[in-house]
Order: sequence, then C-alpha cells, then structure tokens
Amino acid sequence: MRILISIDDTDNLDSPGTGALASQIAADLESNGWGKSSFITRHQLLVHPDILYTSHNSAMCFSAVIKEECLEQVIKYSADFLVRESAVGSDPGLCVAKIDSLPEPGELIRFGQSAKETVLTKESAYELARRAGVHLSEHGGTGHGVIGALAGAGLRLGGNDGRLKGQLKFSDPGGVVSVAALCARNDVDEVRALDGSSVANRDMVRLGDKAKTVLLDGNSVLLVVATDGTADGACWQTCSRQLLKKY
Repeated sequence: MRILISIDDTDNLDSPGTGALASQIAADLESNGWGKSSFITRHQLLVHPDILYTSHNSAMCFSAVIKEECLEQVIKYSADFLVRESAVGSDPGLCVAKIDSLPEPGELIRFGQSAKETVLTKESAYELARRAGVHLSEHGGTGHGVIGALAGAGLRLGGNDGRLKGQLKFSDPGGVVSVAALCARNDVDEVRALDGSSVANRDMVRLGDKAKTVLLDGNSVLLVVATDGTADGACWQTCSRQLLKKY
C-alpha cells in the first residue's frame, strides 16, 4: 500500500523543527518493520497575518510503501509521536492518505495549491478529508496544523512543489562532477536546467554550497544554471538557496 504522511505546526522557535519529527517518523516506520519510507519534502504555504505559524509556515511530507495490515499501527504511532514530541505551544496536525484509494486526487492537489495562496479553515480541511477517505487529526493546541498537514499531502501528491529536506553531501564540495555521476546517486533522479535548457549527461557541474534538490514530476531533481565557462570545465553550477525559494 502506498501512503503519504504529512505533518505541520509541530514546533516552536526553540525546538528542532517539523522536519526533524518527520524524519524520525519515517525512520521509525522502517525500524518497526511496517514498510519503506521515501524522501521528505518541505512545502511552503501562505504567510499571512491571519495564519498562525512558527517561522515559515511550511509542512513536511513523505511517501511510504507499507504492509496493508500495518496502516492503523502507522497512524496510531504517528499520532502518539506528535502528542509526545511536538513542542510546547504548537498546534500539530497529522494527515495519512492512501494514494491509490483517493476517489478524486485532484481535489487534494487543489487544496494544497490553494493553501499557498488563500487562508483556509479547519472545517474545509476536515470536510475534504472525509470525502477523500483521508486520515486527518489534531494533536495539541488549536489543531490548526491539520490545514497544513492536508495541504502538504496534496502538494506532495501533485509532484511539482517543495524542496527535499537536507542538503546533498559531496566528498569534494566546490568541485566539478558530471551530470551522469550526479544522476547515479541515490538522492538525485535527474539534473535539469533552471531555465528549461537541456542538460547532457557528459556536461560538467560545479558544486556550490548547500546544494538541494526539488520535487518535479514526482522526482528528486537537481536544478542548475549556466556558468560563464571558466577554466574548471564546468558549464553548469548548482542553484543557490535564493534561486530555489519559489520551490
């Protein structure tokens, strides 16, 4: 069974952050023998005076393939984990969606897209979750994190939003490596140009600081920009954090 697990609003300014909790849930899902987790994505939602958030209003989501009989265990464990580990003053929400059982996936995707542009309500989130057969629950505070949790699942399902949690690690930061070598890594599915230009496998890429991949077409994609053709032979450069902000 393919599922999405999305959480939001679990932190405060002094806590490790929602991404850290998502990582632990994903790791525990595997260590408990329930299934296999995929990478975690961060989804930026609307920043607005009417929305309560800690610092950036972003949800964290990951997909997993689990044994069907383990679904309720996964949900209960994730819920109990949020109650236990969420920061004081937070408003945590949990969403668990069965990908292949959604009656209308587009509804969930549109909800996620709307959460990037509009102030949404808990009531609308719960109503959609009911129609879609999606688990949605709150675990402290006002529980407004259910809005972001549902939105994060929708954005991950859409496959074209968010940055992957963490940075790519290289043995030679600042060095030059081929596109083919980058695509051979477990954490990079594809290398694409930021402006849509094609990138050949033989092309060389200069590795900048804090390189990250983004979610495009459901894959972990490393975006690059053209260089001025310096002596190191690199015709591409990994994108800065600023260039990736829209993801």
